[in-house]
Amino acid sequence: MKLKLLFLFCFLMANTLFAQLKLQNLRTENQQNPIGIDAEKPRFSWQLVSEKKNVKQIAYEIQVKNGRNVIWNSGKVNAETSIFNAYQGEKLPSNTLITWKVRAWDNQGQTSEWATANFQTALNKSDWKAKWINSGFVNDTVNGVVPMFRKSFDTKKKIVNATAFVTARGLYEIQLNGKRVGDAFLTPGWTSYNKHLQYQAYDVTNLITSGKNAIGATLGSGWYRTRLAWLKQRNIYGKETALLFQLELTYSDGSKESIVSDNSWKVTESDIRFAEIYDGEVIDARKRTANWTSVAFNDANWKNAVEKNFPTDYLNASVNEPIKKHETFKPVKVFKATNGETILDFGQNLVGWITLSAQGKAGDKITLSHFEMMDKFGNPYFTNLRSAKAQATYILSGNGKDFFEPHFTFFGFRYVRVEGMDGKVNPEDFTAYALYSDMEQTGNFETSNPLVNQLQKNIQWGQKGNFLDVPTDCPQRDERLGWTGDAEVFSRTASYNFNANQFFAKWLKDVTADQFSNGAVPHVIPNVLNDGPSQAAGWGDAGIIIPYNVYVAFGDKQVLETQYETMKKSVEYIHKAAKNDLWNTGFQFADWLSYRVDDSKGMIGMKSAITDNYLVAQCFYAYSVQLMINTGKILGQTEDVQNYEKLLGRVKKQFQKEYMTESGKLISETQTAYILALQFDMLPEALRPQAVERLVNNIKSYNYHLTTGFLGTPFLNPVLSRFDRNDVAYKLLLQDTYPSWLYPIKTHGATTIWERWDSMKPDSTFQDPGMTSFNHYAYGAVGDWMYRNIAGIDTKEFDGAGYKEIVIKPQIGGGLTYAKGSLKTNYGIVASAWKIDSGKLTWEVEIPANTTATLTFPTKKIASIIENGTSLKVSQEGSLELGSGKYAFVMEL
Repeated sequence: MKLKLLFLFCFLMANTLFAQLKLQNLRTENQQNPIGIDAEKPRFSWQLVSEKKNVKQIAYEIQVKNGRNVIWNSGKVNAETSIFNAYQGEKLPSNTLITWKVRAWDNQGQTSEWATANFQTALNKSDWKAKWINSGFVNDTVNGVVPMFRKSFDTKKKIVNATAFVTARGLYEIQLNGKRVGDAFLTPGWTSYNKHLQYQAYDVTNLITSGKNAIGATLGSGWYRTRLAWLKQRNIYGKETALLFQLELTYSDGSKESIVSDNSWKVTESDIRFAEIYDGEVIDARKRTANWTSVAFNDANWKNAVEKNFPTDYLNASVNEPIKKHETFKPVKVFKATNGETILDFGQNLVGWITLSAQGKAGDKITLSHFEMMDKFGNPYFTNLRSAKAQATYILSGNGKDFFEPHFTFFGFRYVRVEGMDGKVNPEDFTAYALYSDMEQTGNFETSNPLVNQLQKNIQWGQKGNFLDVPTDCPQRDERLGWTGDAEVFSRTASYNFNANQFFAKWLKDVTADQFSNGAVPHVIPNVLNDGPSQAAGWGDAGIIIPYNVYVAFGDKQVLETQYETMKKSVEYIHKAAKNDLWNTGFQFADWLSYRVDDSKGMIGMKSAITDNYLVAQCFYAYSVQLMINTGKILGQTEDVQNYEKLLGRVKKQFQKEYMTESGKLISETQTAYILALQFDMLPEALRPQAVERLVNNIKSYNYHLTTGFLGTPFLNPVLSRFDRNDVAYKLLLQDTYPSWLYPIKTHGATTIWERWDSMKPDSTFQDPGMTSFNHYAYGAVGDWMYRNIAGIDTKEFDGAGYKEIVIKPQIGGGLTYAKGSLKTNYGIVASAWKIDSGKLTWEVEIPANTTATLTFPTKKIASIIENGTSLKVSQEGSLELGSGKYAFVMEL
């Protein structure tokens, strides 16, 4: 009997522990245990984990400590909020390790154990003691040498903490006692340098030794003074690069010491003889200095660095993820081009660089030329790079095998031409590294159609290659700029693929910094084109659309609060540019790169799809105003909301007066015209059905091919699905001849999204080389529709944003037999997977704790729906509200 009771007790205890509420993924300002947080009131987030269903948080408690001292305790707060809970205690000291812990109570009677995390605060502006330093060399120019700096110092006490704070006017790499500091590259990244410059913080405690130590730094031109854009501007932010370094040491006795950059540092030329964003890098192994960052190195012959009186008041700690190395690739093929040149094929269009191990005579030169495509004749195609050389040149030392890796450049490529190597090229000597901002991949999507799956891969690789600290248009030619229009149309898809919250938050700071005084947002951010002050529809309103999309995707209200004045100024610019609420003035990109009959031989006889510039502008005017209404409601800006609602009514009336007949026909009979008018509710409700019919007829007239450009494409399938023409949306998705999403994949084996529908034409010739990129994510905006409609994963807006209130509504079609998607949200994983087999459909759904979901079942046979052998009470509309948990449904089609 005692044995039975003991067994029962153990069983009950095991089940209690198994069902226990747990907290995981604790984050401070969207980062796990970050170093260098300069937010005055850092925000704390966590996720609830429970094996039970329908779990919601009903209360939480946060405790924050500085050492052993509790500096803030929230007390028990009766609230569901588990993301972005702001610290409310006394002002945090700078450069201090802060510990915080949280526990939560749920609606199932469970209380979690305390979960603990930490963060380290950044420097206050007044804490900077370091001086800006540079080489002072005459040949340290944009096309000159890369200097390297060195500093020795002694530590005589036991160190308990050492943090390095570093930035540069240019790009930097740091070593400490011969070891690289951190795993970030191209730091400090690209910002509007003269207005907004970020610094990074590194925990280097384990790299410091008792006694003598040595710091080493190299300093490249980077975006700071490299030539940018086709205007061939150099030294945009300044002619002189400079380093700012401050090492903060804390000893076991509580004392502190700072090691700072100043004119006591030594400097000489490095083996990097040239480093530039577009043209690449030259490294001469004959000029390498061995062990130059070791303690034993003698720098007596080096010169003293030069102090510079550059400001530090515009510095702030990094808020976004740095650029890091990710996937690696070996050549999948080594072959000779028709012209006899040696080519490496890495099998994937990527962004990054190649490392090389090579041996030869001193002075031998090996040149790697990076490019994206082979032409129809079997030769490398460089013309679309325009003036960018995109080369890595390596000069051998003659002392055995040399290892080469670039430092201050990057390339967009799939192929590499190899010149200067004697004998047979060994593919094992080459490794390609993909570089991109270290965002967490959050979205996964797969279907029964291999071409659609490749499209998803291409969308994600397009984002990886172009989310290199700034959302660029392309990574290979002499451009690589933060085009606002490209980022705007892709922002929602980007937020499914990766956690782009901090990435966009950082970039939006530069949107504000570079906004013109009249409110216009430039075409590119950072604004290196210096054109304006004007704003183009679909481009400048990225300053409105992206903050709103970030809020919807991540529930981060602070982005809206921070950007609200920038958003208002942008709308006010449009309001002033418009005449009686009709925006028909100024330059417009309109529906950029829409279909033209002369573009290819694929659709002879079809008319060009040219949409009136100002019709497009008026639609985006309404879109911006609507988002200001939404934002105003979220932020409690009642008066603004009322004014914007009145303005929106006038904007739509002007659209109907100027661009629409009484019957609802638009002056531009294009897909984009009807898509935008329907997407933004520009037409009276009674006239929308006929507009949908006109749109569908237009698509049919092009044999179910799309003809949209950058601004029409993101809304094409969403509009069709919204108005119950999912059949047409699927036909467009699965179309595999030009122009379509699948054409580049099926016809030309594309591994990224292209800039044009026919960057390579059906006859394998190229589009205009002046603007033909094979890695350009804008048309990948269809990924948003694939997640939201095929997998069916979406979120409500306003209070339900960030997947607090989830919508799961898959729309089956296109002959797909299965589809599955999952998304890592701030609350946990949302997943939806459906499969058709023998006339029945199984649908598995996962809903994270502390959320609810509204499911709409993809069947009209509501009575057939079973979950775990039990019939469900589903509404006549086929919807059901559920709490957290994993569910498996079976139903008839």
